[in-house]
Amino acid sequence: MKTNLISLLETFGYPVFLHGSMNDDDEYPQSFFTFWNFDTPEASFYDNESFRAEWGFTVCFYSDDPSRIDETIDKTIKLLKENNWIIEGKGKDAVSDEKTHTGREITCWKIESYKE
Repeated sequence: MKTNLISLLETFGYPVFLHGSMNDDDEYPQSFFTFWNFDTPEASFYDNESFRAEWGFTVCFYSDDPSRIDETIDKTIKLLKENNWIIEGKGKDAVSDEKTHTGREITCWKIESYKE
């Protein structure tokens, strides 16, 4: 699922990082995505076997251009939904470590059905 998510986010032409993977010495790109897989529970149990996994991710978009943030996150939500991702609402403001950047955060889920 990570590969699928990264591939979709990369279509916007911005760098994509695992959340927290940038070094303190790294300079922030003008605009970029981060993601974090916060949970992957299994579900749909029958005879003590699960039949799917539910991949939960936080996706953040940061930019030094505030006008770019809402537009990009709206397009991200649309793209993810078109690719069978479940999006929880319209998101929220994301905390930034740099005073030059602001961001928006969404929570999304992808269902992985197991095949027999």
